[in-house]
Amino acid sequence: MRDGRPDRHARLDRHARLDRRALVGGILERRGDAAVVAGLGSPAWDCHAAGDSPLNFYFWGAMGGAAMLGLGVALAQPARRVLVVTGDAEMLMGVGSLATIAAQAPSNLALLVLDNEAFGETGCQAGLTGGKTDIAAIARGAGIDAAFTVGGEVGEGSARTDVEALAGTLFAEEGPVLCVAKIALSAESGSYPPRDGVLLQARFRAALAGG
Repeated sequence: MRDGRPDRHARLDRHARLDRRALVGGILERRGDAAVVAGLGSPAWDCHAAGDSPLNFYFWGAMGGAAMLGLGVALAQPARRVLVVTGDAEMLMGVGSLATIAAQAPSNLALLVLDNEAFGETGCQAGLTGGKTDIAAIARGAGIDAAFTVGGEVGEGSARTDVEALAGTLFAEEGPVLCVAKIALSAESGSYPPRDGVLLQARFRAALAGG
């Protein structure tokens, strides 16, 4: 940590892994009125487990689209903070979105990439980020300067302070911000939001409009 915020240049302990549901829950406790776009699979289940909200939009499909939807919301509502919570595989599927996000440079947008280095939804096959692929480095190459990776420092003895610092970065630092969180493979029970896409879209739009 540096000045209460994650040190983006610290060496990552490759053996340290965070509890994804605890991490997401701790961050969303501090969301205020932020809009949250949850990518399909575990990110959606974790955001729902942290507490359903009309200001949550959950992806049930359209893999790779979470970051771009978050960008659209951030551009449409520049006074509202927007957080995208997605997985490593989905972020890689939509990796071109990072260049567009950098070009548009919305100051109110943050992305949290939950990276278990595996394809968790299809059998936990080894993923690309367990090897040479570094999503934070890709994001910096695309032009997102505030891109970094966190590992074991969140979720240990000083977990509360560290989660608060990370949440402060995601919800308050001038964006765009991208954090890759190295998480443990886990099998938490599903916490499923409504499957009705029309309902999810309608209530999200109404919540963004203040209705």
